[in-house]
Amino acid sequence: MCCTRAVNLATIIDPHPDDAVALVDRGRTTTYGDLRRQVGSLRAGLVRLGVEPGDRMALMAPNNWFFVVPYLAALGAGAAVVPLNPASTTAELERQIATTGARVAVVGPSGREAFARVDQTRAGLEHVLAPEGTRVEGADTLQDYFDAEPVAAVDRAANDIAALLFTAGTAGAPKAAVLTHGNLLANLDQVMRHPGLADRPDDVVLGVLPLFHIFGLNVVLDLALRGGGAIALVERFDPVSCVETIVAHGVTVIAGAPPMFEAWSTARGIDANAFRSVRLAVSGGSPLPVSVSEAFEARFGIPVWEGYGLTEAAPIVSTSLVGGEPRKGSIGVPLPGVEVRLVDAEGEDALGGDSGEIWVRGPNVFPGYWRDEDATAVARTPDGWLRTGDIAVVDDDGYLYIVDRAKDLIIVSGFNVFPAEVEEVLLEHPGIAAAAVVGVEHPHSGETVTAFVVAEPGRHLEEDEVIEFTAERLARYKCPTKVTFVETLPQGLVGKVLRRALRSGAPQ
Repeated sequence: MCCTRAVNLATIIDPHPDDAVALVDRGRTTTYGDLRRQVGSLRAGLVRLGVEPGDRMALMAPNNWFFVVPYLAALGAGAAVVPLNPASTTAELERQIATTGARVAVVGPSGREAFARVDQTRAGLEHVLAPEGTRVEGADTLQDYFDAEPVAAVDRAANDIAALLFTAGTAGAPKAAVLTHGNLLANLDQVMRHPGLADRPDDVVLGVLPLFHIFGLNVVLDLALRGGGAIALVERFDPVSCVETIVAHGVTVIAGAPPMFEAWSTARGIDANAFRSVRLAVSGGSPLPVSVSEAFEARFGIPVWEGYGLTEAAPIVSTSLVGGEPRKGSIGVPLPGVEVRLVDAEGEDALGGDSGEIWVRGPNVFPGYWRDEDATAVARTPDGWLRTGDIAVVDDDGYLYIVDRAKDLIIVSGFNVFPAEVEEVLLEHPGIAAAAVVGVEHPHSGETVTAFVVAEPGRHLEEDEVIEFTAERLARYKCPTKVTFVETLPQGLVGKVLRRALRSGAPQ
């Protein structure tokens, strides 16, 4: 996509019939005709407020109308949207707003408490808008900025910024990934080019993944609106209430994280025919355990198609849908228009059958991190390849299989240990419900393996028992030298185990 081509992501809602349903939010429907008028009206209000192309607007709202309309209105006005987690701490909010230089913030009801303590001056905010009844000190009423005369979306170049999303990146601390109009639209087009992936005008998409996360934002919201279907917005995940939404609105497409499918597989009181309207269920965000996909399909008769992506790729890189077969444990085949290569430690293409780091290139790959040249140089090569930090192997049919994260690699006396391999063995133990492995410093071997284990309910485990169990199945250097028993493992919003949190509390 040429960087000078006039585009605007906000125009994805323009081609669809006025009477077609776009949003279902707490039982209320918004048609595409209504949505266009509402977005154009708020866009006019933002322009009146002084929002200009290139400005940044922070947006903190749950999965409801108060996210969607301001998001599209800001994009149409030429601003870059900075989606924020409503569950963030005050310190995180201040840092993220100040880092991105957002001049305006829209705050929905669920973000009020944390935002109420934000020092708006220190954060650099000039204007805060909040829905009527949401008490945020110094905020104007959002509804007052819906002008009578809507304005059209401004033209933007494909390389103009559409969103800044905070991510842990391919390494290190959270940073703001720059995603352009071209990046986001390219990934939508890559998906829509494949008939098995494309959202259709008659689809109803479950919108429960957080919209401040790239999976929820571009794969769920933007893709549904690009395809002209409806999105049923759900503010928080509960397995039973989500099923009620699926049944009530005839949901046809579900995009979820592995913990969602696991919860549905084990929750009581869900009828086996509850998903009969669903034609497509896809999983992403973190590896989908084979046991979970098998349990979900056995209970509801629907296969789960696994995919792979990351914020910096806007986000989808591969999916088993492209290959046409939901191979258990595989993240599938790259999307049309996405280049993927596996690279060894010397920066050369990995030999056939060998593992290598996934590198990605295409118009969906981000230009870099916001005002962070060093981090960008680590993540992107000069010729545009994104170093993902994920290690994979590929089979003879081109299906990719994640081995582990490169940054999570543990080196014990010069030998490489992939945490996923150790974790897989730990999960074979009948008394272990969940496990995660990290490396910690060791004076003799450089690093040693430490395991965090969640026992099955009612099961008592001993540290020596677990270590001996792994020793029977792994080389000694791969075995944990320390086992810590915990009630839960810290996880991110899409189900990834937060190894940073484990390392910070790991016994030395």
